[in-house]
Amino acid sequence: MRCLSWEKKHCCSCGSLQVKRNGKTKQNKQRYQCRLCLKTFIWKRPDAKQFNEQHWFKLWITESYSIRQLSKLSGHSPSKLKRIKNYWLHQEPQESHDHIKHKHLLFDGTYFHKNGCLVNLMTHAQTVIAYRYVDKESYYNVHPWFSHLKEQGLSPHSVTMDGHLKVIEAIKEVWPKTIIQRCLYHIQRQGLQWLRTYPKTEAGKKLRSLLLTLCSIRSIKERNTFIQTYEDWLFKYKSFVRTLPRTSVAFIDLKRTMGLITNAIPNMFYYLNHSKIPATTNSLEGFYSRLKSDYQRHRGLSQKNRIQYLKWYCYFKNSNTFWPLCPQWHRIISSYVAIFMQGYIITNNSPPGPHNRPAGAYRQGILSGHPLIQLCARNWYNATSPEIFS
Repeated sequence: MRCLSWEKKHCCSCGSLQVKRNGKTKQNKQRYQCRLCLKTFIWKRPDAKQFNEQHWFKLWITESYSIRQLSKLSGHSPSKLKRIKNYWLHQEPQESHDHIKHKHLLFDGTYFHKNGCLVNLMTHAQTVIAYRYVDKESYYNVHPWFSHLKEQGLSPHSVTMDGHLKVIEAIKEVWPKTIIQRCLYHIQRQGLQWLRTYPKTEAGKKLRSLLLTLCSIRSIKERNTFIQTYEDWLFKYKSFVRTLPRTSVAFIDLKRTMGLITNAIPNMFYYLNHSKIPATTNSLEGFYSRLKSDYQRHRGLSQKNRIQYLKWYCYFKNSNTFWPLCPQWHRIISSYVAIFMQGYIITNNSPPGPHNRPAGAYRQGILSGHPLIQLCARNWYNATSPEIFS
């Protein structure tokens, strides 16, 4: 099988392109011989080597493969795979700068160590936009980060997050027009935790029943019902809460829950007016849950390597990081589609016809299938006259 390299095979000694196959080595690798100087050589592909190394490294990062499992899967020795892992673990992953198209984001942070917190900006489709590992989730840590993202073109319409006041303050200063959508699940979980499973007072039982309906609100009518019910509860039980002893558990629980709901109501229901605004950060919480599960399988890393592991994990989970791993693939797939451009790609909901050619399908906005084919068709269409496909 011929080697798919964008650089033509040539003699490593004299540079001549007149080479021929000359059997194989003991390792079953193809040997070539120069027709001019008669020297033999093995044609190496640095791009393929880098791609394969990052492939095994990615499996170690995101799929929780051990070195022993990767050794059986790849055929490489454990010592070589350890060298590959250590080399890439000490490299800094490249950041994505394609921020303009992302308008509705999720923000949250999670702690892994006593002195470290991973903060993430993510889309509802679990595409990691940006990430940072900081000592804690505070204004002074996130404000410079947000300012840097703004310089790169990020200008979100909305950010769904928990109620961290300092982070909200930083977002309002960097993006004054951005909508802050409070995560309904965080409000519900925190309120139920404060009210406890079995409240001792009638006011606590009524308020707990109201909180249980929060995440199921899907219409303006249900929102108005929730707000009206809460106002009726305040009218009926607010004076009762004031009569409770200030040091009693019931007073502390009801007071904190009242403050939580009252402060959050203005920012709780933007998602009802904008369908693309996420109501909760559950997808980001699910991402953190899988991250911590995979992270626990690589115990024993130093603190520096643990931080690097978290950065690489977020990097690989970004759907836009396929091309930087092997830039040659962009040209390979594009050329492959160009060769078969006269063939047809059948879309999911369209009959066979001229519009099923990739470029024509992209032009009409009906192309479906693998994202690689969509990208190649888009590149081909942009680089070729549309009249060719008319």
